Amino acid sequence: MYPGWLDTEMTITRQDITIASKLLEREVTLTILKPEDSDIVEPLNLLLLNDGQEVESLGLRDTLETLYNTHRLKPVLVVAIHAGENRLDEYGIAGKPDFKGRGAKADIYTRFIKQELLPQLKQLTGFDAFDTTAFAGFSLGGLSAFDIVWNNPHLFNKAGVFSGSFWWRGKDLAKGYTDADRLMHQVIRETKAKPAIEAWLQTGTKDETSDRNKNGIIDAIDDTTDLISEMEAKGFKRPEEIQYVEVVGGMHDTATWGKAMAKFLVWAFGR
Repeated sequence: MYPGWLDTEMTITRQDITIASKLLEREVTLTILKPEDSDIVEPLNLLLLNDGQEVESLGLRDTLETLYNTHRLKPVLVVAIHAGENRLDEYGIAGKPDFKGRGAKADIYTRFIKQELLPQLKQLTGFDAFDTTAFAGFSLGGLSAFDIVWNNPHLFNKAGVFSGSFWWRGKDLAKGYTDADRLMHQVIRETKAKPAIEAWLQTGTKDETSDRNKNGIIDAIDDTTDLISEMEAKGFKRPEEIQYVEVVGGMHDTATWGKAMAKFLVWAFGR
């Protein structure tokens, strides 16, 4: 059963705003999606989304309205953070650039989220308390979201990763690389206490064609399922704390991620 007020159709409002970040030394555009204020009569949830410039190509607003109006979703405030020109430096793993030096500003981006964005949300939206708080992203933005959630369980309950760049490595393939050089896997292994988070991870069977170990499984899937194994070694349970979705025919693109988005949203904020 659901409350009677849900019998009315819910609509989504969109607001695009720009904030100045001293840490990133740039203007950051945010797309904010939320139900009409009059429709919010129960605790609100929060979703931060990397690569927020893709909300249109993801069809996110339509997906949210469909889920609300079929009574499958609790109210969610979506704050979609547009990437800047330095995306390859700002996204990644804090303190662990890859072998090419990419992700050198990931620690600063993490500080932006914690010290600038989250504290400003009340001023920006009028809300400062949330039931569930999640952070999600796509590709390298997914790696970034996972890293931030993993290291900040006091701020985030859940991570959503669409085709995550879990290949992120500290050594070039041509210079003696082994699977032990994957940096997010290292972070998980080196973490002493199991963080109180849950994770939703998606891959597509056509995310890429690369197959480093020639086992007939593309690297995107191997890297993600190996990461899940590292989480399980830390005590995470499936499916209670880890959901893995493999999209047959799924590509490394917003069309695939947009189709998978409803599953993530229902997992994170479903009724």
